[in-house]
Amino acid sequence: MANALLGRPMEILLVEDNRLDARLAFEALHDCQIKHRLTLIPDGREAMMFLRQESYFARAPRPDLILLDLNLPGHDGREILREIRQDYVLNDIPIVILTASRDEEDRLRSDLFQVEGYMTKPVNIAKFIGLVRSLMAYLDEEVILPNEVLL
Repeated sequence: MANALLGRPMEILLVEDNRLDARLAFEALHDCQIKHRLTLIPDGREAMMFLRQESYFARAPRPDLILLDLNLPGHDGREILREIRQDYVLNDIPIVILTASRDEEDRLRSDLFQVEGYMTKPVNIAKFIGLVRSLMAYLDEEVILPNEVLL
C-alpha cells in the first residue's frame, strides 16, 4: 500500500433518490466517525455516468463503496447492479443494497451478484453502522482506509 495514499478519506457513492433516506445514511456514516467523502446521486443513469467517468463526471473519484437503492428513476438499481458486476473495471467495488423492497426475489438476485450487504428500509441505524464497520474491517486489505481505522 503506497504511503502517499494512507489517510485519504474513503470514497462512498450513495445512489438514492429519496432525500430523507439519503440524510439518514449520511448521519449514520457521520456517526461511524469514519473519514469519508460521500457523493449522492439520485438517478440511475447518472450513477453509471459517474462510475464510468463520462461527460461532466470525467474527473469523478472511483468509489471504495457503493450504497445502492433498488428503486430509482432512470436506470433501476437492479440494472445498475447487473451492469457493475458485468463490467471488469467496476465489478470489484463493494456494494451494499439499501432498499424499501421486501421482495425475496430482489434479495436472491442481490446474492447472485455477490453484494456485500442487503438492508431493507427503514434502515436500523445501529445495524447499518455495524455493517459499515464490518465492511471497513473486510475492506482493510483492499482499499486505502483513513488513519483512525488503521490504528
